[in-house]
Amino acid sequence: MVLVPHDPSWAAVFENIAVELRECGNPHWLVEHIGSTAIPGMDAKPIIDLAVRIADEDDFGRHRAGLEAVGWRLGSGVRSHRVMIFEQDGVRTRIAHFFGADEWADVNQRILRDWLLQHPDDVELYARAKHAAVGTALRGEGSYNDGKTAVIQNILDRARAARGLPAVSVHDKH
Repeated sequence: MVLVPHDPSWAAVFENIAVELRECGNPHWLVEHIGSTAIPGMDAKPIIDLAVRIADEDDFGRHRAGLEAVGWRLGSGVRSHRVMIFEQDGVRTRIAHFFGADEWADVNQRILRDWLLQHPDDVELYARAKHAAVGTALRGEGSYNDGKTAVIQNILDRARAARGLPAVSVHDKH
């Protein structure tokens, strides 16, 4: 596992992937850049995360085959929503998270991204946690995701409270 310095080209890469998702899926899908690669200046794993607003589960089902035809596949242990991943030469390069229109406004990944774009001190806090989590994972003392969960929970709790939303657990994997 490696974190790399922010690459300004990630925004253009995201745009290209968003176009592909709409062309192979539903042209009406709203696609947003989420995750650390969406935060200028933040070190990140070089994997583009996307949030895709679908009408509902049937909308996803009607377009799944089109996405699979170009290399996307169902993946991830996330429980709350559909996730598709894309790999190039055996390396994960993209992750698309699909959310129903009825839940779009409360999507944690979008709320966290928006908060980090407005709060540079929390970008620093999160970046430190990510680097510490890499070290923990490399020493075999825990997983990368577990190592950063407490900081994400803290930031997301504050971001949700600022929107008048209740706190929810960020842990969402099997």
